[in-house]
Amino acid sequence: MVISKLVGARIKRKEDPRLITGGGTYTDDVRLPGMLYMAVLRSPHAHARIKRIDLGKALSHPGVVAALTGEEVKQVCDPIPALGPIEGMKLALRPPLAVGKVTHVGEGVVALVAESRYQARDALDLVEVEYEPLPANVDPERAMRRGAPVIHEHLKTNLAYSIKQSVGDVEGAFQRAAGTVKARLVEQRLIPLAMECRAVVAHYEPGPGTLTIWNTTQNPHVLRGFLASMLHLPENRIRVIAPDVGGGFGSKIDTYPEEALAALFSIRLGRPVKWAEERMENFQATIHGRGQLQEIEVAYDQDGGITALRVRIWADLGAYCQTFTHAIPTLTLTMLNGPYKIPNLAWELYGVYTNKTPTDAYRGAGRPEATYLLERALDLVAHRLGRDPTEVRRRNFIPKDAFPYKTAVGTVYDSGDYEGALDKVLRLANYTALRREQQERLQRGDRKLLGIGLSTFVEICGFAPNMPDNATVRVEPTGSVTVFTGTSPHGQGEETAFAQIVAEELGVPMEDITVVHGDTLTTPQGYGTLGSRTLPVGGTAVYQAAKTVKEKAVQLAAHLLKVTPDKVSYEGGRFFVEDIPDRKVSWKEVAEKAYSPPPELPADFEPGLLATVYFKPSNFTFPFGAHIAVVEVDRETGDVQVVNYFAVDDCGHRINPLLVEGQLHGGIAQGIAQDLYEEVVYDQNGQLLTNSLMNYAVPNPAMLPSYTLEASVTPTPVNPLGAKGVGELGTIGATPAVVNAVADALKPLGVDPAQVQMACTPERVWRLIQQAQRRRR
Repeated sequence: MVISKLVGARIKRKEDPRLITGGGTYTDDVRLPGMLYMAVLRSPHAHARIKRIDLGKALSHPGVVAALTGEEVKQVCDPIPALGPIEGMKLALRPPLAVGKVTHVGEGVVALVAESRYQARDALDLVEVEYEPLPANVDPERAMRRGAPVIHEHLKTNLAYSIKQSVGDVEGAFQRAAGTVKARLVEQRLIPLAMECRAVVAHYEPGPGTLTIWNTTQNPHVLRGFLASMLHLPENRIRVIAPDVGGGFGSKIDTYPEEALAALFSIRLGRPVKWAEERMENFQATIHGRGQLQEIEVAYDQDGGITALRVRIWADLGAYCQTFTHAIPTLTLTMLNGPYKIPNLAWELYGVYTNKTPTDAYRGAGRPEATYLLERALDLVAHRLGRDPTEVRRRNFIPKDAFPYKTAVGTVYDSGDYEGALDKVLRLANYTALRREQQERLQRGDRKLLGIGLSTFVEICGFAPNMPDNATVRVEPTGSVTVFTGTSPHGQGEETAFAQIVAEELGVPMEDITVVHGDTLTTPQGYGTLGSRTLPVGGTAVYQAAKTVKEKAVQLAAHLLKVTPDKVSYEGGRFFVEDIPDRKVSWKEVAEKAYSPPPELPADFEPGLLATVYFKPSNFTFPFGAHIAVVEVDRETGDVQVVNYFAVDDCGHRINPLLVEGQLHGGIAQGIAQDLYEEVVYDQNGQLLTNSLMNYAVPNPAMLPSYTLEASVTPTPVNPLGAKGVGELGTIGATPAVVNAVADALKPLGVDPAQVQMACTPERVWRLIQQAQRRRR
């Protein structure tokens, strides 16, 4: 696609006036006559048998209409499916309510509905449940050991799956290596913490036998399919509507118990049912992200070339496999090469059940974990050799003329210029001057140490070969255009970007274009918004549909102008013949004529201007970048401040640079949050200690630096837009850059860089400084 005045322009988001003035409609805004309100009683135990449930007092409470237990639900509703189970894995599917035992704090035990949400909430306190507490597993490594309590007795193990593989001559490479480094790294759990908590409204209409679900979902069509399977209903009797969705970051990809429970109540009672999550419920019952323990060992030659990499990962799945829980850690394996030509690799991945909230996709979903271990490893090699981290990266980059490039892991990269991105960010940051300032501070003995951290990275996104998407572009008789897409945004700016694409292709003003999404009754089948696939997959489908509509419009214009289609030009909303200036017809005239009776149309012309395109790309896309974080570390208190941040990101062609920068700003902020502040903490009994915003630290804008961003542009050949996706790039690049910067600042004090772990809280950093000082005495 040619980048011109609309595509590639910095256009403000069309949807923002509605959203920032309170004109949006979210799931909790839906009000229906006769609505009931659902509440869920959640387990206070991480692991316990359910001995007895007494609903008598709760059911007699004013306003309470009905209640359900796990034993009742399992008779009419199947567990939540898991997409693409790994061959041979031990699958523990999540029931809508606990049956026989609870397996994590926050698991639903009883659901009830009442005339008001306050009556429903009060009634929960009247439910009597007798538990028999059991020992809990909170450490995935220990949960695999002999004698550990088994969470799901029918599986006879806590190990869901293991994947072990090697490529190349790993043992030989380690034997021949000039040196090796080892590290044990922790990717702590995180709370996705979307601004809008989850919510659902279910409305079953007995007459037509249809179920309508309003939901805070990222993928309405997938949710519809899951509910049809769980509730044993025909898929075409279920309509899922995702109205405005206030963020998701991956956590709203999943299907959750509450969607099925609200539907069951509505089917049973014939009344609409609403459930809206409270923030503390969100911490306990919405999926968590990350959760890996990583052991790495690197072999290198005397010039810093990485000759082999060994990786062992324990992935903390939590109590159940929920949607993509099991699959997310495998994405770490697909990106073990990163942007480097590492020829010999060996990996072990253990997916382990624990007595915690299930994990699943969180911004980056498996790829930040791969980048983190690689970028930490590169810096450890540089430290061991006494070289600048940039030298080691240059020594190992895949050259730009090697694409398409098949990595040792087997992933095929589409395009890239990794050294070009590094060169650009080094100039942007004035890297040489930063290193000079760092040395000057050390010589002066400044209290605040300067640290400079680097990350160069590539990610896999645009999930497509097995997840195609559809789009429909329809021109109305008045000339305005309606776009129907199977993707479903939750803050990305899709209504703007897709309108830009269509406006560019059809020459129609953006204000005449409406983008419709998030309704399975009106939009074509799609997989929603996840894995930075909206533009590369959904956007390409929109582009191709618009292109098809334009070809059809040219055909009709040629008929009206009495010439062949190859003689027709289109510009400025008019079709015309180059050598006959006065022979022209407007876009609106063609649109109106397209809906005329057949006799007035060409013989082979199907009435209307409409096209539906199903786009299935041949490969994923692989955006990349280079980031530099600059931090100050207070040697007396351990406090870390990110004082500057530089990033060069390459997501191929940018349809709207303003939207791209917004995605990068948010992504970098979430990466820094993991680096310095955010961490889910459970005690040894499986109690969630960070269970609210009172004790889970989320940075505010004053705690974040200004970002200096620039782009490089390496289009992908995978789609005609040349676009790769950008939603997760910032998070993937920021996570190792900041930690590497902290480790860099602490090296002069004698702190081993391998000992620096996320989150780099003041206490954790201060303890590292104190330990290093004691060793030096």
